[in-house]
Amino acid sequence: MNPNESKLSYPWGDQQPLPGAVLNVADGVRWVRMPLPFALDHINVWLLRDQIDGREGWTLVDCGVARDEVKDLWKQIFDTALDGLPVLRVVVTHMHPDHIGLADWICKRWDAPMWITMTDYAIACLWSRTQSTSKGGPQGAGALAHFMRHGLADPDAQASISKRDNYYASLVPSVPETFRRIMHGDRITIGGRIWQVIVGYGHAPEHASLYCDTLGVLISGDMVLPRISTNVSVFNFEPEANPLPLYLNSLRAYDGLPEDTLVLPSHGRPFRGMHERIAQQHAHHAERLDEVMRACGQPQSAADIVPIMFHRKLDHHQLTFAMGEALAHLHALWHEGKLTRAMGDDGVYRFQCA
Repeated sequence: MNPNESKLSYPWGDQQPLPGAVLNVADGVRWVRMPLPFALDHINVWLLRDQIDGREGWTLVDCGVARDEVKDLWKQIFDTALDGLPVLRVVVTHMHPDHIGLADWICKRWDAPMWITMTDYAIACLWSRTQSTSKGGPQGAGALAHFMRHGLADPDAQASISKRDNYYASLVPSVPETFRRIMHGDRITIGGRIWQVIVGYGHAPEHASLYCDTLGVLISGDMVLPRISTNVSVFNFEPEANPLPLYLNSLRAYDGLPEDTLVLPSHGRPFRGMHERIAQQHAHHAERLDEVMRACGQPQSAADIVPIMFHRKLDHHQLTFAMGEALAHLHALWHEGKLTRAMGDDGVYRFQCA
């Protein structure tokens, strides 16, 4: 455990739900873990006891990726952990594959609606129906050109990225044809309790967290994680983006929540110490920005910045996020006027102190 993590409180210690089983974490709130085929090997999803139009059942928050093994685990949950009750609706915090991948399958199975923000629904529809993500999605030829413009020169990494044209669609093969829009400040009644929608930016286009004051519980999605830093990246579909200030400013929306709020994150363990963790995130990014600024005394590409920010070996999947995050820090300083940007004769952008 790193020093920052030790400052948080974990009510269940190392305990976690077994595959295909649930763990109760609050009144009417159950924790499920689903596997992911990445180095980050799991996502937490949540079952909320509910009643809609007189029908008893459950609201699901997030779904996991569209893989047969995840479907099989969901079938076990449906058979053994729902008290014989149906799924009444599916709330998706944002459009990343681990959160929305099986939403359509679950919604069709239970004839249940999906609730999600407008922007994330639109992007998920576009990317799940795009057979070549070079047309604007996060992988494939468009992503390769983007990363090469920012210094990616490793031939193996280039080949790996170029082969992932259908990355998003493979994990999110379909999206529900209709949805219920949620927006910042909405108050959703779930099981007789009010859950407030808190929208954040920088990690996803329009990420929705859910806070219940009665329970003292925040379903934080990816906005607040206990151990790892939320990924904030510049990708090919928005190449001039400045997501880091968006993310850091979004965290201010949690300032008014009680210190003892129980945070249910998408990755890692439920914890208390939300304000401490948010302060750690602000400090973390301030340190990274200082590192990048010092490095840019000489011209630096995003690829040059990656080993400065990440001191471990990265697989090709992790490298795309590391490149995107390095670029997010460069862009934050560039948009602020602290760095200049120029393209070299080799077609690579480099940043330098203004």
